Amino acid sequence: MFLENPQPFASLPSRNVRSFLLLFFTLGLSALGQEGTATVAFTCDFPGSDPSHYSISIASDGHASYISDGKLAKDSEPDSPFTQEFTLHTASVAHIFDLVKQAHYFEGKIDSGNKRIASTGEKTLAYKDVQKNTTATYNYSPIPAVLELTSLFQSLSATLEFGRRIEFERRYQKLALDEELKQLNDMASRGEVAELTVIAPILQKLVEDQSVINTVRARAQRLLERSPSVGK
Repeated sequence: MFLENPQPFASLPSRNVRSFLLLFFTLGLSALGQEGTATVAFTCDFPGSDPSHYSISIASDGHASYISDGKLAKDSEPDSPFTQEFTLHTASVAHIFDLVKQAHYFEGKIDSGNKRIASTGEKTLAYKDVQKNTTATYNYSPIPAVLELTSLFQSLSATLEFGRRIEFERRYQKLALDEELKQLNDMASRGEVAELTVIAPILQKLVEDQSVINTVRARAQRLLERSPSVGK
């Protein structure tokens, strides 16, 4: 379910988005953990990129939440956070939590400490269950499991941002869909987006929408064919 300009946040000034993301990261992790499920969360703060701030929280039952200050257009300014709740399929959840285990639940230092490595944003990984509550911040980590988790979360953010733009363009800027779907197809072929299942409902709308051109509908269909069913 995509929430475009959700009412509780509609009046939130853009300068406060970062603070809201940090609050979401903390409260989301705690709330999910209180339900008896383990939770892993990732946040990235990278001014100058798009989105410049985002956070993803995933529970061991597959429920997940996302929030960002991503833009709908290159020159636009976000006036409220973009939020989405979604469900990951079982295999993905199992893989994520296996990587968390391999990373020793982010206990201790995970950053390389190499000051000569260019900044790619301040990242935070956190884990919570009934026994553990750990958080680690880093720019670059040499730990293979952390590297894979970072790539996965970044790719998932890219997928969710594509979904948001595609839904907006389907409603208001249909001429932009062809280039958007072409870029998404190209990135999917290179493995630069992940979990296309979470935007499958939006892609299905495109396939069924007679008002968009056939090329867009065909690309949406090919992307759907890459998406495993939720729960499998």
